Amino acid sequence: MSSSDRLPIRDTRPQPQPVKHHHSARYYAQRVRESFTTRVTKVLCAIFLSFLLVALIVFFIVWLSLRPHRPRFHMIDFTVPGLAQKPGLDNAVITFNVTARNSNQHIGIYYDSMEGFVYYKDKQIGSTPLLHPFFQEPKTTTVVYGQFGIGTATLAVNSRRWKEFVNDRQHGTVHFRLGIMSVIRFKVSTWKSVHHKMHVNCDVAVGSDGLILPAWKNRKCSVYFS
Repeated sequence: MSSSDRLPIRDTRPQPQPVKHHHSARYYAQRVRESFTTRVTKVLCAIFLSFLLVALIVFFIVWLSLRPHRPRFHMIDFTVPGLAQKPGLDNAVITFNVTARNSNQHIGIYYDSMEGFVYYKDKQIGSTPLLHPFFQEPKTTTVVYGQFGIGTATLAVNSRRWKEFVNDRQHGTVHFRLGIMSVIRFKVSTWKSVHHKMHVNCDVAVGSDGLILPAWKNRKCSVYFS
């Protein structure tokens, strides 16, 4: 008989059974305590993380609503009336006004000091104090007016500089830059911030008549802090 015709023989030998371990009551009590501690720890961590998340969300919302926005300045008017007159140097005067807008919803601004400067070809030709210290309410606009004049010793224009003005005037445009430096503080409710030195730069051009050109009216000025 070939090996392929043999009947399979069933192994009737007893199979080894897995060894059962019997643990003491102390072991099970320890397992229960560890499980309870783990669950309590997880619950406390979940509560803490939830509280932290809510606190961060509230802080972010408050920060968005209360973070101070820098004031917005716009050039409204700028004139050099003597520019059209031959003896203009003797009566040289520059007048201007800009608007300062506090666009914050709940934050006021203290202007503790303010000074104006005028530049021609990046050379300072005049300076003058502006406005007495004042407080600006939220969502309000303040007009800042100033004048540089020979009579008040705030405009330093010599004959050479005046000739440059006149030469530019013959081409139809004279460019200036108005600068404003102010020390400000922000106010939220009863809290006041530290002092910040704010700088405003307003580029402007006047025509041959010494009046601001229409393209430069209401132009936004750049603002930065130092």
